[in-house]
Amino acid sequence: MAADRTGVRARETGTGSRRAARPSKERLAAEKRGRSGESLAALMLRLKGYRILGRRIRTRAGEIDLVARSPQGVLCFVEVKARDGEAAAALSVAPRQQQRIARAAALFVAGRPELARAAMRFDIVAVSPHALPRHIRDAWRP
Repeated sequence: MAADRTGVRARETGTGSRRAARPSKERLAAEKRGRSGESLAALMLRLKGYRILGRRIRTRAGEIDLVARSPQGVLCFVEVKARDGEAAAALSVAPRQQQRIARAAALFVAGRPELARAAMRFDIVAVSPHALPRHIRDAWRP
């Protein structure tokens, strides 16, 4: 699938003509944890009244885990982190990653004029084993 004029791309499915190197067992396990963490985070946000606008949004700048609209109408770009605590999750989003997510968010909004006037914020959802997900609102500002 080709990217639209803003560089936003949907995740492609199926196999291409090139053969990719086989991922390690650790990488596959991490991918599975990441997907389940994102699903859990999306469910928790929906239960709080958020509307999920997109999952795993890919742009030229990078990937956004979740895009949601809060009950108050705020456009939220959510980074999901599987960590052993809220503080560890908040600290795990380094300034460079924050900038990448902010660039990806700008590209996402650029392709959707109906979202251009919405207030935006950047959130983190920390997913820990044997605990409910923790939502950190307005975790950083670009």
